[in-house]
Amino acid sequence: MEILVKAAQLILSLSILVMVHEAGHFFFARLFKTRVEKFYLFFNPWFSIFKKKIGETEYGIGWLPLGGYVKISGMIDESMDKEQMKLPPQPHEFRSKKTWQRLLIMLGGVLVNIIFAFIIYSAILYTWGEEYLPTSEAKYGIYTDSVGVEMGLLNGDKIISVDGKYVENFRKIVHDVIVNKSTYIEVERDGQNKKITIPDNIWPKLIKDPNFLEVRIPFVIDGFTKNSAGEKAGLKNNDKIIALNDTKTEFYDEVKSNLQKLKNKEINVSVIRNNDTIAIPVTVPSTGLLGVGVNTDLNKYFKVKKIEYGFFESFPAGVVKTISTLDSYIKQFKLIFSPETKAYESVGGFIRIGSFFPPVWDWMVFWTMTALLSVILAFMNVLPIPALDGGHVLFLLYEMVTGRKPADKFLEYAQITGMVILFALLIFANGNDIISLFK
Repeated sequence: MEILVKAAQLILSLSILVMVHEAGHFFFARLFKTRVEKFYLFFNPWFSIFKKKIGETEYGIGWLPLGGYVKISGMIDESMDKEQMKLPPQPHEFRSKKTWQRLLIMLGGVLVNIIFAFIIYSAILYTWGEEYLPTSEAKYGIYTDSVGVEMGLLNGDKIISVDGKYVENFRKIVHDVIVNKSTYIEVERDGQNKKITIPDNIWPKLIKDPNFLEVRIPFVIDGFTKNSAGEKAGLKNNDKIIALNDTKTEFYDEVKSNLQKLKNKEINVSVIRNNDTIAIPVTVPSTGLLGVGVNTDLNKYFKVKKIEYGFFESFPAGVVKTISTLDSYIKQFKLIFSPETKAYESVGGFIRIGSFFPPVWDWMVFWTMTALLSVILAFMNVLPIPALDGGHVLFLLYEMVTGRKPADKFLEYAQITGMVILFALLIFANGNDIISLFK
């Protein structure tokens, strides 16, 4: 069921973005009185699921969910309509329009995607505000895994700065480390400041493990699994574990690691319940798990900062959010071409994108993801690859500078080359997804 919910969110989000993107091309085409022959969600080789002609345009839904398209009359695009291009140019065709008009038609999708992201971010900030944990409030320090330990971090370290800069939002520490390819992290450990230099050979692991650093929280019980050993022994919701066999063990990471050392043993689990300290005998199963959940609501442990935006305040904040998201993605994209990071191994397709959606429907997360994907779609489409908007823009800029239009035959071959490149990238990204499923 969780997979279906994630898939439904992904399909709906991408469908909205494809329609918005193609509507951008459609708007500028019609603005300059250019005929749009087709407007399709998804591709429709051989047949369409639905189609209806209104005026000069056929609107439809294809069966191949790999995007969508508008077929603009007199333009060499993915339809590869060579017969039309053999005829003399008509006033309503793309090729008959002025260069600056054709440029705006091709940039229309990208522009609308950026505007759409801005509108979504503004609406999110106005509706839900912004909530985050200030790094200074992470009073218990961090919880790290084997990758973080290899870097030099330890559980309980308190982050002071990244490359000498204080990061206000705790959740952005990992982001800033990775996208800025930071050189060191300064932490407070046992009352003393310590500089942790990030070794060059750790980058491939950091890219693959973006959760190497989490906020450390106490172990407060929240829910039980079926046949829970802890529940059978008498543990209850909201019990706060503070010790195992009289050994102080109060944080999630401590409880988790120490239980693995106590498999098949009867131990005393000391908890605080209603301000009283109680010792409960529990037999630890062979799994080393008590079958209890932990309360991860940060508001229970920390002073979480909440910023609320008025209607007019949300718009400039939305602009800032859109620009920062685009800047972040460009930096992440550059990492793909950095050999020492091996970031190309983490490039994912639809499965990876879908995994970022929550297992339950959450409108705030859905729209946040949709805004992010809108920014990504805008950036990816402006890349100077033939068959993408950026490829057409590149040739149009060449025409504007030189005064010479590239030959139709050249544009045909460029379109085919671009489509081959795009399909290769699509296979590579989704191939990475499939390989990761078997690791």
